[in-house]
Amino acid sequence: MSQKSSKAKVSPLAPGGFPAMPVVAGVRLASGACGLKKSGTSDLLFAELPDGTSAAGVFTQSLTASAPVQWSRKALRGGQARGLVVNSGGANVFTGPQGMQAVEETVEAAADLLATRPSKIFAASTGVIGEPLAVEKIIAVLPDFKAAQMETGAEPDWEGAARAIMTTDTFPKGATAKAKIGGVSVTINGIAKGSGMIHPNMATMLGFMFTDAALSPDVLQPLLEATVNRSFNAITVDSDTSTSDTVMLFATGAAEHGAVDSTDDPALDDFKDALDRVATDLAHQIVRDGEGATKFITVAVTGAESEASAKIIAFSIATSPLVKTAIAGEDANWGRIVMAVGKAGEPINADRLTITIGGIPVAVAGGAIPGFDETPVAEHMKGSEITIAVDVGLKDVEGGSATVWTCDLTHEYIAINADYRS
Repeated sequence: MSQKSSKAKVSPLAPGGFPAMPVVAGVRLASGACGLKKSGTSDLLFAELPDGTSAAGVFTQSLTASAPVQWSRKALRGGQARGLVVNSGGANVFTGPQGMQAVEETVEAAADLLATRPSKIFAASTGVIGEPLAVEKIIAVLPDFKAAQMETGAEPDWEGAARAIMTTDTFPKGATAKAKIGGVSVTINGIAKGSGMIHPNMATMLGFMFTDAALSPDVLQPLLEATVNRSFNAITVDSDTSTSDTVMLFATGAAEHGAVDSTDDPALDDFKDALDRVATDLAHQIVRDGEGATKFITVAVTGAESEASAKIIAFSIATSPLVKTAIAGEDANWGRIVMAVGKAGEPINADRLTITIGGIPVAVAGGAIPGFDETPVAEHMKGSEITIAVDVGLKDVEGGSATVWTCDLTHEYIAINADYRS
């Protein structure tokens, strides 16, 4: 089975369609095909941002990080952005010195077009690892992209931008929200890509969020880090952290609200909530597009020693191949959940351990329920939305809870990844 045939069908967990995305003042987008993908489909996104745009970012902690990640980490020190270039069809990872040279040539070409310094251009790539990036194809189309799409005055094509960064994704991912800062309305738009090689380690895919809020880099960076930990760092598809993971937030400053000097300012409360909604929506869409996924799974852990401990336990459940395949087979085998809790190595009280599936207790006080009727649980397992809740029994501990999201593991995941490069 080829990659194309295995991913031709849109995920059964996909949302009804791409959301209507309003204009974010100052953001201009161009996207299309430059020839990196053998299929000839869209593979390049070019974003122009106005002078004074603040930038924040989080990146993979993989020790084999891509050349674009290395470049963007360095560029982020300046805290300012004028442009973004993202390509699919080639990850530009483990490509030696020519990998960084390709990034430098890309950002220099973009900087010339936007009359700015290369250090204000960010880059990201996604695709196959170890293959040299055909950078000449990117550079060749950037002027045409700018002339044809950025200079016409047309509204940005957010769905086109989301499609340009897709690899094995089966649908484009977008989310939007409105918020108020000091009584002034601001907009947050986000796009993301992700389907496989998804597991948190600062970020878990490619994600780009844009707002017209007027926030400095010193405020924007901690805001992004906090929201990423609650969203993109709380999902997993296959427990593999990518070499290219990048999440960035750009604030154009076009909204005329009062100055905000601290993340603790109450004026930011509504914005924080909206940012969380956008990031969580995108994170959920990534899980819903998990390679071969048929079930969206919520794992909630309570009664743990701390939030960090609860998250480790939740991920132990969410990444377990035995748990994920049991759910794919619609088998309410809660013994596998017990196994996953135990292997996490975190403090628990086994004599108080309680497990519910679909809100129905399946094990309490560290053991099976006498005379338990599995019928309603089996019915829940037939659905596409599965919930697992585990209380690990440290009742005297406050704040020891966490929720993560994952998907099931099916034969289709193997088919997609066995033929990924074909």
